[in-house]
Amino acid sequence: MDAVRESAREGRVVFWEESARDGAQAKTLMGAGFRVRLARETGRVFGADGPRHVVFAAGFPAVCAEEFEAVRQVAVEAEGAVSVAAVCRGVDRDVEQAVASVRGSRNARVMVVVPASDAMARVMVHRTAHQALEAAVDLVKRARDRDDRVAVDICLADASRADTSLMAHHSRALTEAGAGLVVLADTVGSQLPHGCHDMFTRVRAACGPEVVLASHLHNDLGLGLANSLQALAAGVRVVSGSWLGIAERAGMVATEQLLFLLARHGEELLGADAEPWWTAPDLTRLPGIARMVAQETGAPLGVTTPIVGTGVGTISTGTPFVHPELFQPFDPHHVLGIEPHVVLTQLASARVVSAVAARLGHTLDPDQARAAMDWAKSRSYRTGRSVIDDVAFAAYLEGLTRTTAGSMR
Repeated sequence: MDAVRESAREGRVVFWEESARDGAQAKTLMGAGFRVRLARETGRVFGADGPRHVVFAAGFPAVCAEEFEAVRQVAVEAEGAVSVAAVCRGVDRDVEQAVASVRGSRNARVMVVVPASDAMARVMVHRTAHQALEAAVDLVKRARDRDDRVAVDICLADASRADTSLMAHHSRALTEAGAGLVVLADTVGSQLPHGCHDMFTRVRAACGPEVVLASHLHNDLGLGLANSLQALAAGVRVVSGSWLGIAERAGMVATEQLLFLLARHGEELLGADAEPWWTAPDLTRLPGIARMVAQETGAPLGVTTPIVGTGVGTISTGTPFVHPELFQPFDPHHVLGIEPHVVLTQLASARVVSAVAARLGHTLDPDQARAAMDWAKSRSYRTGRSVIDDVAFAAYLEGLTRTTAGSMR
């Protein structure tokens, strides 16, 4: 049984995780051991149902022998945590190699990239889109003949500029030939949300219920997340993403953002009757995975990165310090396990200054708090740096409290 296909047909959401594969085009390189670790950690978000909720694209075996071995290691060592996939071009030798890289792993799959638009087909295979899609049907049959325990998916590259009727016709033929999923890709990230919704709606309506569509949407216009939500609104249940959004050029939708939104706002996004999970995701795992990916790849985890950024759970100004619930869409500690943290900056109020001082072991009276606040603001502007680190502030407080105590004697 194809666990991913059946999950999607049951209305469950499946995440196709691309940070190890498409993420490499963001000039990153994940070692084999890290890919295994990331696959396992991503699967653990869904507990024992990881293979039904996560497809982990382990890599592109045709790149080189080392890449093949990395994909093979993930297939062997992450088996049972996720469904492991290898990605390849639509030529026989690459498909055979991809199948070999995941063969024997439970819930293994390969994704074959095929051009869907005439412009892309001329560049990729020197054919028309119709000819390329017809050839893909034969590729699916041959791949299934090689090993019918490996699911075969077809990714229609440049679907956003392709003919929807042509894609629908061949999606039916691909499914009849044994394809598990048909992935529609906005390869160049040029779609606007209404166009994305229209594409998936048209293709899905023309395909019929047997075809299971998936999305692969890039972020060149900053619309990867919005477009993914439009695909879901159109009935798609397999959505591609990448931790921290790392992927080719401007990347794609960030896995943590999409997962968080569906977990927290599933009824609004999918409908009140939706049942998107076999096991609901454990959102407290998201920050740790994001930090892990940032450390491995060098992708920045910034103050303003949504959901998992270093600014989540931090407070630096007066009113948010007193009433944090008014300035947060969710409680970071309750939802993500992120401890609240007060940060000293040039925006600090006397209350903020006193709170940071207390964390460093100093109790300030009102006059000391005002003096410390003035010092903090002056230091920030003098150094050109907003955040004042604990070491510098602690040294100032030692002098402040010692001077005050001396004046009282």
